[in-house]
Amino acid sequence: MYTALRYIISIACLFLVVSSVDSQQPSLYRVTRMSFNDPIFSQISPVIIRDGIVFCSDRRFSAIRDRKSFEGRRVYNIYRVLRRDSAGYGKPVMLSSERSGLFNIGPLCFARDGKSVWFTSEVETGRAVKKRSYKNHSGIFRAELDGDELVSVTAFPYNSTEYNIAQPSLSSDGKFLYFASDMPGSGGKSDIWISELVNGTWSRPVNAGPQINSSGNESFPFIHPSGRLYFSSDRAGGYGGLDVYYTSLSDGVWEEPVLLPEPINSPADDFAFVAADDMQSGFFSSDRRINDDIYSFASTIIRKSVCDTLVENNYCYELVEENAVKLDSIPFRYEWHFGDGSKGTGHSVTYCYPGPGTYMIRLDVVNLITGEVLYNEKTFSLEITDIEQPYISVADTAYAGHNVFFSAEKTNLPGWKIAEYYWNFGDETVAGGMKVNKSFFKPGTYNVQLIVTAEPGEGGIVRESCICRNITIIPEPYTESK
Repeated sequence: MYTALRYIISIACLFLVVSSVDSQQPSLYRVTRMSFNDPIFSQISPVIIRDGIVFCSDRRFSAIRDRKSFEGRRVYNIYRVLRRDSAGYGKPVMLSSERSGLFNIGPLCFARDGKSVWFTSEVETGRAVKKRSYKNHSGIFRAELDGDELVSVTAFPYNSTEYNIAQPSLSSDGKFLYFASDMPGSGGKSDIWISELVNGTWSRPVNAGPQINSSGNESFPFIHPSGRLYFSSDRAGGYGGLDVYYTSLSDGVWEEPVLLPEPINSPADDFAFVAADDMQSGFFSSDRRINDDIYSFASTIIRKSVCDTLVENNYCYELVEENAVKLDSIPFRYEWHFGDGSKGTGHSVTYCYPGPGTYMIRLDVVNLITGEVLYNEKTFSLEITDIEQPYISVADTAYAGHNVFFSAEKTNLPGWKIAEYYWNFGDETVAGGMKVNKSFFKPGTYNVQLIVTAEPGEGGIVRESCICRNITIIPEPYTESK
């Protein structure tokens, strides 16, 4: 486990709070150890490219060739592995540079053009580094990828021999460079910093602030094209070691970081998380099997592109005596008996029944001149049934951070032997079960889906139905403490 790259210590000397759901919690991700991992050496910091992955490894070049630093430490180099087919990858090929062999190359990131590379390496490369007592530091460098070689290497202007700058991540528009550093102004052992490209010049780095950075180690930033920032941290409250968190800017302020769930995070070190543009898949590094290895992840969250909107059951009916118009020259009183013990008067009445059922409706007509009562002038049976659909019972609005109760008890799917209730809350969290408690921590309107699946029927056919409805989450009202 190469902690020098992880904690930004001198590398020559030396990436649906998860919203609360009280229910059966399905796993949100499927994780797979990549086939190109070397069982002896380490591989870290995957980067997604158009036709494969680029990553860092301290593996041997061959059975007879090896690369070590002046002080005998194994050095990391950059490798590219191309996707062979949907099921696997080919053999990793090293990307060389003028620094390969005696200095670490990576972690890294690519600009959106796939040619410009930003990578981590040692700042000092002169004679001084040959002294075992010399304390080198890491910096960030930019290069162009020409075939399998990094050329035209230039240094980031804020590299220093006094502190470390490492693990770059460039925004999709190329205007912001995120990185980890222990430069002066860091609140912890390493912090996330940001530099902006202004008129072709990189601005002095700005600390991402206490909402992101803690007193511990924050490292391996990855800025997603959506603007979501992923990073790793060993702060309290995680699963153990380094854990992956994410946050987003809201009105210019970083939101409270969210801890990704298992199996991405584990009691081991989990870091260098990267996600595809659709966030449905990606890669990360972990030492959960002793060595640092690269793992892929795929979202198992089910979100239907076609889902019916919940239709509320309507038990209200208008009853009209059509003959009343014809007989309007004679005064009559029309008395309706609704079949549930309730009555109403008028040639046209509206009545709301308490629920489904079969009701025998009777109309009595009273001649107001003679007093004669025509009983059962009209009788008919009214059968009221619920709409055949899954059903979501929940309040229309709730406060952020409060428990919200969801129920599917009123689901009406006659003939179904229901095997599963699956909830997608519209905030990248899911749950299972007929009844669930859920907390939303960010105000907004969420479209909740309930997917109901039946047990396999004749011929193994499985029936499935999806219904959705919105819930609005509002900020908790501010109450001034006394």
